[in-house]
Amino acid sequence: MKLYATSIPQFLPSWATVISNEAGLIEVEINDEDPGFHSIIEELSTEIELGLVGVKASDLCQRLSIEMVDTNEEN
Repeated sequence: MKLYATSIPQFLPSWATVISNEAGLIEVEINDEDPGFHSIIEELSTEIELGLVGVKASDLCQRLSIEMVDTNEEN
C-alpha cells in the first residue's frame, strides 16, 4: 500500500518506508503484512458505513503525523 504525503515525521515506524521525495511530494510505502501495522489498523477500525468496517486514510495519517495530499484541492 502506498500513501502520498506533503510532510512526514522524522522517524517512521519500521513498516513504513519513504520511496521518493520529489517536488514536495513524498511517496511512502506501507508493509501491510507487518504485525505492527495490523495492530494500528485494529485500533483505528470503525464502522465507516452501515455494516462496513475499515480505517479512514485521514485517521491513519493523523496517527502517524503524516500530512496527506488532498486530492480534492483545486490547484
